[in-house]
Amino acid sequence: MTWKLFTSRLLNARAHLAERLAQWGKHSFYLYLAGLFSVFAVLDATLLHVTGELRQTAFDAMVRHRLIVPKPDPDIVIVDIDEASLAALAQDYGRWPWPRQVLGEFLEQIEKQQPKAVVFDILFSDADVYNPDSDAYFNDAIAATGNTFFPMLRLDPSSDKLSQVKPAMIPGATPLPGAQLDATVAMVLPHFQAALDGGRLGLHNIYPDKDGVARRYSVYREDYGWALPTLPARIAQEFGWQQPDAQQVLLNWRGRPFTYRYASFSDVYADMGNKEKKRPQDEFKGKIVLIGSTAPSLFDIKATPMDRLFPGVEILATAIDNFKHGDALRYPEGRVWYLLITLIIVWLTAWGFYRDAGRDKIDRVFGLSQVILIAITYASINLTNVYINLTGPVTVGLAFFTLSRLYAMATGKALEQSMVRAATACSGELTATLLLIRLDAGRNVIRPATLDKIHHALEKTGQTAKSVEALTGEQKGLWNLFENTLTVSWIAEAQDAGAQAEIRRDSDALLAALPTILQRHLAQPDNAASHFAYQGHFAGGDTAQAGWRMMFAEALLAWDKQEKEAARDQVTLPAS
Repeated sequence: MTWKLFTSRLLNARAHLAERLAQWGKHSFYLYLAGLFSVFAVLDATLLHVTGELRQTAFDAMVRHRLIVPKPDPDIVIVDIDEASLAALAQDYGRWPWPRQVLGEFLEQIEKQQPKAVVFDILFSDADVYNPDSDAYFNDAIAATGNTFFPMLRLDPSSDKLSQVKPAMIPGATPLPGAQLDATVAMVLPHFQAALDGGRLGLHNIYPDKDGVARRYSVYREDYGWALPTLPARIAQEFGWQQPDAQQVLLNWRGRPFTYRYASFSDVYADMGNKEKKRPQDEFKGKIVLIGSTAPSLFDIKATPMDRLFPGVEILATAIDNFKHGDALRYPEGRVWYLLITLIIVWLTAWGFYRDAGRDKIDRVFGLSQVILIAITYASINLTNVYINLTGPVTVGLAFFTLSRLYAMATGKALEQSMVRAATACSGELTATLLLIRLDAGRNVIRPATLDKIHHALEKTGQTAKSVEALTGEQKGLWNLFENTLTVSWIAEAQDAGAQAEIRRDSDALLAALPTILQRHLAQPDNAASHFAYQGHFAGGDTAQAGWRMMFAEALLAWDKQEKEAARDQVTLPAS
C-alpha cells in the first residue's frame, strides 16, 4: 500500500466518521456534552476536587508575576545562622548545635538594644547533658526578658495516646466549646522552664499542600476542642494586632527568598564581643528579631510559590509580617459560587453552539468571558487581600469549548443545510429557487469576517429550510468573478404548491430583512447590494448535482441579461 493510498483511505475514514458522528449527535451533541460536564463539575465541587490543584498552580503563577507586591516590613530582621556562621563558630564551639550559652550571651547583648521582640525559630527540645551550666545560663537569660518567643512542635496525632501533655498544660491553649479536658496531645515544648513560664509559645509547624508546596499558614490548630496558637498568632496577641478571622490564611508573599533584611549571626555575635564596635549599637532597636537558619545543612528549607528552596525562617517572617499588617490573603471557598459560574459558562457556550450563533460570535464572547474571569482573579491578588480564584471555572469552560469546537469542525460540513445534498436524497421532479445577492465592494470594504456575519444573519432569517453560501475573494481564477456574492437556495417537490408558496414567503422575508442586515454590518449600506431570483426544474437523485450546475448557469445568464437590459434602458431614457 502506497503512502498516498493510505492517506486517502485515512481521510475517507475521517470523513465517514464525521458523517456518522453528525448523524448521531447532530446539534444536540453540545447539550449532551454540557450535561456530562455539569455532572463532572458537581462531582468535582463535592468529591473529586480536581480543579483545586489547578487553582493552586494558577495561584503560584499569579503571585510570582503580580504587578503590585507588598514591601517587606523593615522592622523585621532575620539573624541568620548561615553556613558562614557555622564555619566561623566551629573553631570555638564545634559544629551545630552550639552550647546554649552562646545563644544566652547573644540574647543578653541584643536585649541591650531594646528590640520589640526576639523570636527563636529554633526548637529547644532537649537538655544539653554535656553542658548543664550552659543550659542554666540560657535559662537565666530568657527569664530576664519579657519579649522572647519560642516555638513548639505538634507531632503526628497518631502519637497522642502516648503523650502525657494535656492541652490545658500548654501556655496559650484556649478551650473551645466541647473541649476535651482529659485528651493528650503529642507535643514538643521548649526544654527551658523560663520559656514555659513566660508563656510566649506558639506552633511553628508548616503544613504544605498535597503537592509539597507551602502556601498557607495556620492561625491556630484545633485539637480535641482546643485552639493551639501558632507563633505569629501568639506574637499578634502579645502586641494587640488584629488576628485573621480564619483558621488558615494564604501567605501574602513579599518576594523571592532573602527579601527581608538579614544579618549573619557570626558577624553580629563577633561584634558584640569587640571593644570597638563596628555595627550600629541601635541596629535592632524596636525591631522584631528572628533567629533562625538558612544553612542548607540544617535542612530548614521549604518549597513555596516563590521558590522551591525557600528558607523556613523567612516563611515565619512572612507570616509575622502578614499578621502585623493584617494583609494575609483570604481565600473564600465559595464552592457553590464557583460551581454556578462553571455551569453558566458551560451551558451558555453549549447554547451558542446548539443555536449555531456563528463561529465568530461564539469565539469572541467566550474569549471575552475567559479574559474577564482571569482578569478578576489577577486583579484580586494585586488590589485586594481577598484572592478570588476563578481558574477552575475557566479551565472547565475552556475544556468544554475545545471539545465543542473540535466537534463543530469535524461535523460542520455534514451538519450544514445543503440543498444540493437534499436534492440528491430526493426522487422525482423538483422545483428549485435560487436567490443571488451581490455586495458592492466599491462602496464598502467587505472583509471575510463581514461577509460571514451577513451570511449567518441570512441563515437565521425565515422559517423554511434553505442553504446559504458565500463566495469570497479566497477563490481563484474564474471564481473571482463571483467575489462577495451570496447564494440562497430552496427546493420543493414540483407538485407541492404549498411548499412553493412557503418558499416565496421566505424569500420575500429575506429580501425585506436584507437592508436591516446590511445596515448592521456595512459602513455604507444604501444601494450596497443587488439581487436576482431564479426558479427552475430538474430531477432529484443522482442527476441532481448536474441539474444544480445547469440551473446556476442559467441564473447567471438570466441575471446578466437583466442587467444589460436595465443599462440599455437607462441610456435611452434621456432621449425619450
